Amino acid sequence: MLDLARLQKLSLAKRPLGQILFAQLVLQIDYRLPRRTHIVLEGVENIPSDRSVFFAMNHTDRYNCWPFQYQMYRQNLPFTATWVKGKYYENSVMGFFMDHTNNIPIPSRGYVITTTFRKQTGRTPSRDEYRFIRDLVDGNCELNTEFPESPAPDFVQFLAQRSAQVDLIKETFAAMSQVVVDHSLWAMEDLGLNILIFPQGTRSIRMLPGHTGLAQMAHRLNADIVPVGCNGSDQLYPGNSPLSKGGTVTYRIGSPISPRDSATNQVPPSALPFSDEAAEQYGEIYQRTTRRVDDAINALLDPAYQMAEDDAQAGGDASRFV
Repeated sequence: MLDLARLQKLSLAKRPLGQILFAQLVLQIDYRLPRRTHIVLEGVENIPSDRSVFFAMNHTDRYNCWPFQYQMYRQNLPFTATWVKGKYYENSVMGFFMDHTNNIPIPSRGYVITTTFRKQTGRTPSRDEYRFIRDLVDGNCELNTEFPESPAPDFVQFLAQRSAQVDLIKETFAAMSQVVVDHSLWAMEDLGLNILIFPQGTRSIRMLPGHTGLAQMAHRLNADIVPVGCNGSDQLYPGNSPLSKGGTVTYRIGSPISPRDSATNQVPPSALPFSDEAAEQYGEIYQRTTRRVDDAINALLDPAYQMAEDDAQAGGDASRFV
């Protein structure tokens, strides 16, 4: 499980040995098998050579960062660190892999709620229980609001001190968010890594609207965002198998986007990404930057991968986080 202590111990490398070994011992062999995998990078000239950036890519499948990172390595381009979901650290083998291949786990507010509840009760909250706790944490209902159904005894115990539980969740999330900021700053400024992010979060063949986390971090670090359109990776990886089925994947790399391109897009460095305060004060700026990134990625996609007009963010319950 990912907690504050584990997040603080995260280790990154300028030349990540885990990525190199995985590329040479697994991907190189897999991509050269009879079902050969062809990887095309278009627009490499748009990657700045004098500074680190955020790569923002659509998320078509479970493994669509691998061909991109592999080809970057083959062309002697800078290494990346990748933002990944905290849920991947629930599995010890997956967590070990993530720890050794330059990943930065991102604990969402939902993940913190779910793991806090599970740590105290020994189980994952139900959909209704999670939604109720989330509403308390987000301030969408009063602390004395009654649960609409007959609550389970352990749920009642968990909320016996509601104010304390809400404060614990908020403080844990804020502390973990600050560590993510510190690790991202370390990766970009000290190690010279680019950071790969999937703004939409949820996997989807058609692109979905992005969350504002990338925009918040880009404003905080004053770093450019380079849009990347991934086309065809879902054909290589149509399911859960980490072995490519062969074919061609094309990554189109767009021009860098500066988060601070005008006087109306200024966010002070003191604004903590993912915090309620930052969202309340600078939410429109974050949304504006996110829409620019969405539009830029969408323009780099083949029609089959472009955003549909009726696409919306996926909902769900605590199962999304663990």
